[in-house]
Amino acid sequence: MRKILIALFIVALIPSLVFAADVYESKYMNVELTTNQVNLYENIPFAQGYWRGSMLYALHMDVLVPDSKEPMPLIVFVTGGGFIMAPKNNWIQQRMRLAQAGYVVASIEYRYAPLSKFPLPLEDCKTAIRWLRAHADMYNIDVNRVGILGNSAGGYLSAFVGLTNGMKEFDKGDFLDYSSDVLCAADIFGISDLKNIGMDYDEENQKGHASAGATEALWALGTPTFGGKDGGVLAHPEETAYASPITYVEKNEKNLVPMLLMHGTKDTLVSPGQTDILYQALKAKGVEAERYVVNDAAHGGPYWVQEPVMKVMVDFFDKYLKK
Repeated sequence: MRKILIALFIVALIPSLVFAADVYESKYMNVELTTNQVNLYENIPFAQGYWRGSMLYALHMDVLVPDSKEPMPLIVFVTGGGFIMAPKNNWIQQRMRLAQAGYVVASIEYRYAPLSKFPLPLEDCKTAIRWLRAHADMYNIDVNRVGILGNSAGGYLSAFVGLTNGMKEFDKGDFLDYSSDVLCAADIFGISDLKNIGMDYDEENQKGHASAGATEALWALGTPTFGGKDGGVLAHPEETAYASPITYVEKNEKNLVPMLLMHGTKDTLVSPGQTDILYQALKAKGVEAERYVVNDAAHGGPYWVQEPVMKVMVDFFDKYLKK
């Protein structure tokens, strides 16, 4: 009998416990929908071929796709790596900021020195653009609104893509029925003239860039062991000019696209003069171009993910891909 009474007491107590819990109030929020959800698709193969004629390779890309009912403009993102790496996973903050601004953002791999040489990396960038146009429906891409952005060696390649619109000599590989042209390009502390990367620096720095072992020499000339040329970029002006974006301002002036150029005052790897000479050449041809110099910014680092800097990039692409 005692056990029954205890059980009845507990049952009678339950409503009061529930009631006591209800006195704690939740907080309700009104949220305005201003940012789309962004989805990541990783390690998508877009090209297959050979490094130095013998090693089979596959190139991949990572694609950020914001939720949208309408097709969105595309920004192809090219990371740097000193001409000897192509790590597509870098600069996630820059890529996410662009995706949240309403862009599909595809970060790509490309071939690099010493296993490869120019123009193969440029061909890889153009192949990626053609592949993305061919698969636009999969990633909700508006094929008529395509731009490109890169940092350092990626900035060099981004500028190169924008400077070679319509030049079929760099369109190699698959999906040749699709265009590799872009509407605009952003070059973030990239190289314009391979023979003058250290143009603002001291004599010792310039001597290092002119050496046969400099990465720009391996990039433009290859390695002597495998049919390349020795002696450094100054010893082979024709090949160096061929692999330098500045050459194509004159060579392809009828097809040049608007360009954004940015550099830091404390860049000790690529001279700030490199983006300036390209900017001056573009403006002299009447091309729409903007150049920003970021005080105290180095070659990479935290300055390049700050909102004022990112807003310049977003505003540039909005101008040419959205308006």
